[in-house]
Amino acid sequence: MTTSTRGTEKVPAVLVLEDGRSFRGRAYGAVGETFGEAVFSTGMTGYQETLTDPSYHRQVVVMTAPHIGNTGVNDEDPESKKIWVSGYVVRDPARVPSNWRSVRTLDDELAAQGVVGISGVDTRALTRHLRERGAMRVGIFSGEALPDEGTLLEKVRQAPEMKGANLSAEVATQETYVVPAIGTKKFTVAAIDLGIKGMTPHRMAERGIEVHVLPATATIEDVYAVDPDGVFFSNGPGDPATADHPVALMQGVLERKTPLFGICFGNQILGRALGFGTFKLKYGHRGINQPVQDRVTGKVEVTAHNHGFAVDAPLDKVSDTPYGRAEVSHVCLNDNVVEGLQLLDQPAFSVQYHPEAAAGPHDAAYLFDRFVSLMEGQRA
Repeated sequence: MTTSTRGTEKVPAVLVLEDGRSFRGRAYGAVGETFGEAVFSTGMTGYQETLTDPSYHRQVVVMTAPHIGNTGVNDEDPESKKIWVSGYVVRDPARVPSNWRSVRTLDDELAAQGVVGISGVDTRALTRHLRERGAMRVGIFSGEALPDEGTLLEKVRQAPEMKGANLSAEVATQETYVVPAIGTKKFTVAAIDLGIKGMTPHRMAERGIEVHVLPATATIEDVYAVDPDGVFFSNGPGDPATADHPVALMQGVLERKTPLFGICFGNQILGRALGFGTFKLKYGHRGINQPVQDRVTGKVEVTAHNHGFAVDAPLDKVSDTPYGRAEVSHVCLNDNVVEGLQLLDQPAFSVQYHPEAAAGPHDAAYLFDRFVSLMEGQRA
């Protein structure tokens, strides 16, 4: 990615998809070029949390909500230390942000972090195209004198694909750090960082859990060196088919029957650890309004998603695995994609979405309580 951070208001830009379709607009954020996988996010709010979610590493995010940047940028809402998206696509950016916590504009923040974006795009047409054709490689190019689109298309087609990408170690912490329990400490959890969001250990800390966040490269010895009451596997980017080390690590935890909880990428890791396959979704689930049914309670939750891969497990039967019986615990009501797994013979479960839900909704917050209950049961 090459960028400049000069004024971009009138700088021409073009978005080029790998199937040859293009959209013209104006530069938004940094000026230059960038590549990634084109995906769309359906959330009408929470754009700052989306931008800083490490699961979006190497993806160009198209916002379906037409007005973006209205509330500016603050220093309280980021989910990590930087913006992770490779590029950003909006229809109608706010000219002036209006929010009491805003300290700078979204345009300025994108430019300062070197994130190339494009505005003035018909994001409705672009989203419909991605729904029909599927997520695909894309490039955003901005500047006064751009090459012809045939040259730009060739650049896009030379960019790496998301399928087969091993990315979690690129976004994870390099050193272990501790998030202390809020109030009285009740449990210790070892959290494997595959692209963890800041709100996730905070949700556990609210429940009296001291969270030791470990690198994606952590060994089984590293995990048990903290004497955990439970082990957590986080969300993260990339193709779960490449995540052999996290799978082996999770299998080591399952062998010891320590309470285990995984979200998003962690759900896919559990699927692989139990012997199920994974596959790439046509265009994935992204946004904060995805309906999921908890088959344990029968309740329907509105949930926050960010995944382009899913677990291939049977929906309507209990499966035998090396670690006991397993079943699908949650399912997406839009397309019947597996949204959760649980073991019936030991304390382990996972969901495919983000129950920490920054910036919302909070229907799935109970899953952290379910994790606490497993640790209480194990201790008893």
